Amino acid sequence: MLKLPYGISDFDKIITENYYYVDRTSKIRAIEDAGAQLLFLRPRRFGKSLLLSMLENYYDLAKADQFERLFGHLAIGQNPTPKHHQYFMLKWDFSMVSAWGDMEQIQRNLFQHVNTKIEEFSQCYQTWLPHPIAINPTNAIDSFQRLLAAVHLTPYRLYLLIDEYDNFANELLMGQEVTPERYKTLLHGEGVLKALFKAVKAGGAGMGLDRVFITGVSPVVMSDLTSGYNVAENIYLKSPFNDLCGFNETEIETALQQIIEVCGLPSEKAQTALEMMRTFYNGYAFTYKANQLVYNPTLALYFLKSFQQDCVYPRKILDMNLAMDRGKLQYIARLPHGDQLIAQALTAQPPVTISELADRFGVDDMLYATKSQTFMASLLYYFGVLTMAGEDPVWGELILEIPNLVIRRLYAESLQEMLWPNFQDEDTRKQIIRTFYGTGNIQPLTEFIEQHYFKALDNRDYRWANELSVKLVFLTLLFNDTFYIMDSESSLERTYADLTMIIRPDMRRFKLQDFLFEFKYVSLKEVALSGEQVKAMSLAELQELPLVKQRLTEAKQALTGYGLVLAKVYGDQLRLRSYSVVAIGFERLVGEEN
Repeated sequence: MLKLPYGISDFDKIITENYYYVDRTSKIRAIEDAGAQLLFLRPRRFGKSLLLSMLENYYDLAKADQFERLFGHLAIGQNPTPKHHQYFMLKWDFSMVSAWGDMEQIQRNLFQHVNTKIEEFSQCYQTWLPHPIAINPTNAIDSFQRLLAAVHLTPYRLYLLIDEYDNFANELLMGQEVTPERYKTLLHGEGVLKALFKAVKAGGAGMGLDRVFITGVSPVVMSDLTSGYNVAENIYLKSPFNDLCGFNETEIETALQQIIEVCGLPSEKAQTALEMMRTFYNGYAFTYKANQLVYNPTLALYFLKSFQQDCVYPRKILDMNLAMDRGKLQYIARLPHGDQLIAQALTAQPPVTISELADRFGVDDMLYATKSQTFMASLLYYFGVLTMAGEDPVWGELILEIPNLVIRRLYAESLQEMLWPNFQDEDTRKQIIRTFYGTGNIQPLTEFIEQHYFKALDNRDYRWANELSVKLVFLTLLFNDTFYIMDSESSLERTYADLTMIIRPDMRRFKLQDFLFEFKYVSLKEVALSGEQVKAMSLAELQELPLVKQRLTEAKQALTGYGLVLAKVYGDQLRLRSYSVVAIGFERLVGEEN
C-alpha cells in the first residue's frame, strides 16, 4: 500500500517514513546553475514548501552524515553536486506571519518570526558558530545582520530559503476591505519588508550570504521590492522548471497501477482512473514551451488517497482545501470588467489571449491603475486558475485557458455568486435542478431561468448578448462535478457542442441521464417585438415565430451530428438526451428535446 503524503511537506519525514515521493532531486543541479538568488512562483498548494524542504535537507551541513539515508536512492544521490551539505540553512516562512492588526502589529509579527528562526538557527549550528547570535527583540533586521557577521567568521556560507514571500502582503491587498496605506508601509520608502530584503541583498555582497531561493504565488510584491532587492532571477517561466513542482502523467499512472493492485481491481481500471484524473486535475503549463502538462499535487494526492482507502473515486472531486481559491476569482471579479473576463474564460469564446504575461506590477497597479485584460489574466495565471495553452497562429499572442474541470467549477460557482448574489430561494433552485436531472423535463428549468435569472443577466454590462449569455446561465446553474464530467464547447471530431454533461464513470450506477445542449439567440429587434409582447406570448406562439423555428431547426441538426459522435465514443452506456434551446432576448426561452 502506498503511504501518500497528503498535506506533508517535510522531506525528511517523507523519505525516512517511506511515504510516496516523486523524485525531483534531478533538478538540483539545474537550480544551482540557474543563479545565486532565485525567485520561483507557483499557485498555492502546489508543492513549493516540499521543494524548499528538499533543498534544506540537501544543503544543510548539519545533515552531512545523513546524505546516504536521505538521498542515496534518489537521482541526485547517484551524481551529487559538490555543494551538498556545505551551507548553514536559514528558512523564513511568511505564511506564518499574520496580516491582522495595525502596521506596528504586523511589523512585530514579522520581526517575531524572523527572530524565532534566527534563534533556532543559533541553537542548531552552535557547534560551528564562533559565538551565540544575540537577538534584538525589537529589530529583527539587526538580528539578521548579527547572524551574517557570525557566519562570516566561519568557513561556511549561508543559504536562505524564503517560503510564500508574498503571503501576508497578498492578504492585505485582496481582503474585502483593502487598506493600501498598510501595504505601502510594508514596502514603500523604508517599509519594514523592503528594509528586510535590502538586508538580504547586502548579505549577498560578501557578507556571508551565498544563495537565496524564494517562493511565492505572484510577482506583485517583488515589483515593489525592486529598488531594495533587484538581484533575484526569475526561473518560474523557464522550461526546465515547468514540472519542478507537481506530477506528470507518467507518475500519476504509476501510482494508480499500484493502487489498482492493492484494491484487487481489474488492470483496465487504471486507465479509466487515469482518464478521470486527467479530466479533473491535469492541464497546467507554466512555461511558454512546456512539453508536458502538470497535475496539481495536492488535488492528485487527495484523489489517490481517497481512491486507495475506499477503492472507489472520491465523491467530491474538489478538495475543499483548494476551494478557497474562489477568493482569487472574486478579487478579479470586483475589478472593472473582471466579471467579463471570468465569463469569457468559462465559455472560451473568444479564447483569453494576451500579448505577454505581465511580470512587473506593484501595489499602485493593483489598487489604482486601469486593469487591462493582460493584467487580470496574468494574475489568474499566477493564481493557478488560468494556464498557458499555446499561441495564436496569426498574432502570436499567448492563449490562456482554464486548466481542468475542477478549476472550471470554481469559475462556475464564482460567476453564479456574481450574477445572483441575493438569490434567496436556494431550496427551489436545487429542486428544479434535481427534477431536471431525474426527469429530463426542460420546461420547469427554462421557466425558472426566465423568472429568476434573466432579469439579473439583462442588467449585466456584458460585451455579448447572444447564445454565450444563455450558455453561461445553464453552465453555472447546472454545474455538478459530483455526478458529471461537464464542459462547454466540447470538441467532437472538430465540431463543437455548446454544453455536454456526461455521467462520471463511477456514477453510472445511478439512474442519471447524459445531456447535450445547443443554444441559439434571437434578439427582440430580430423578431420585431417588445419585451412585454414576448412575455405575454404562449410557448406555442413563440415556437411558431419564423426565426425561432429556424434557430430550433439549426440547433436540432447540429445536435444530431454531435449525438452520433458521442454514441461512437461511449457506446451502449450512453443515455443521451439532447436539447435545442432558443433565447428570445433576455425575456423567454424555448427549449425542445430532440
